[in-house]
Amino acid sequence: MQPEQARTIYDQLTAGRTQFLRADELCRRAAAAFPSLLPSDAALAAEAPRMQREKLGLEKAQGLFLSQVLADPAAGAHLCHAMLLPLPAARTRLAEYESRGELDLGGAHVQRVGKAAIVTMRNPRFLNAEDESTLEPLEMAIDIALLDAKAEICVLRGGEVSHPRYAGRRLFGAGINLTHLYQGKIRYLWYMVRDLGLVNKLYRGLARAEVSPEVDSIEKLWIGAIEGFAIGGHCQAVLTLDYVLAARDAYMTLPARKEGIIPGAANLRLPRFVGARMARQAVLAERRIDCASPEGRLICDEIVAPEEMDAAVTRTIERLTGSGVVSAAGNRRAFRISEEPLDSFRRYMSVYAREQADCHFSPALIANLERNWNAATRRA
Repeated sequence: MQPEQARTIYDQLTAGRTQFLRADELCRRAAAAFPSLLPSDAALAAEAPRMQREKLGLEKAQGLFLSQVLADPAAGAHLCHAMLLPLPAARTRLAEYESRGELDLGGAHVQRVGKAAIVTMRNPRFLNAEDESTLEPLEMAIDIALLDAKAEICVLRGGEVSHPRYAGRRLFGAGINLTHLYQGKIRYLWYMVRDLGLVNKLYRGLARAEVSPEVDSIEKLWIGAIEGFAIGGHCQAVLTLDYVLAARDAYMTLPARKEGIIPGAANLRLPRFVGARMARQAVLAERRIDCASPEGRLICDEIVAPEEMDAAVTRTIERLTGSGVVSAAGNRRAFRISEEPLDSFRRYMSVYAREQADCHFSPALIANLERNWNAATRRA
């Protein structure tokens, strides 16, 4: 498939780019309209129960299709725009949140505390790892935090976990759920929905349907609070935040090579913080970055004692909102236009869509998980 063909299909399915479709719905409709190009719902349903090593790789066609859509400037920008719109379910539950001041979504929790909307990532049994159970709840929580008219600022934090080694402690998060990945419980489109959706919303805010996200969006500053560790996908999220607090004993890693996948948009964003050489060391050679180290301080704004994190979050909220936040959205856009224009992100995601599909179904991924994670012995 060439970009021209992908654009023709995209324009047909979106009525000449007058309708917005999210990446998963786009693939579903494309499969129904062009069954020779993409796997059907029935084929994907038959594939879903298989262990990752037993899958036929049908979803690689989705990766190629999305890669070619994103490679086209017009279609790709429109898809990025679609993925930045608030989830319909978020708007539906916004009134419930506003009446209660909080909302428990299972895989995430959002609560207004004073001037802030605090989003807590939750997957306690798996050290707050991300998987299919957290994908929609976390994006919905991010949407609601940004839509909350009474909140001036947002906070991203990990919840308490139940793992015996860390029981009762908050952890920012352990990245993708490698047990579920090995067991075939994470679909290929999970990566695309996550990185075009919730992670990019942290970085760019929520789009408005009538105008390009480059021109206007619903944005707030995001504070991050790293406790324990920010591994893999959680480290990727840190790179989108405006002010990062970190516990003195916390660390960050991007063990993508050990896992056998590409770490989201970290390859695009990490070099801006630590330089190209160290970014390669982190992604390709598993370099650990301690938050309190000189390298970690290039990513983290403030290092605090673990027991002082609650007070530090409160203090930072007050400091960043004390003089008002009227210019916050404008300043975020001004930084982005030189750091990462939407078109640069689109081009990156075109490569990511294709390469991550190959990685997701590579025998090397299974070998890496068995060698480095003892995945064959772990329980769901």
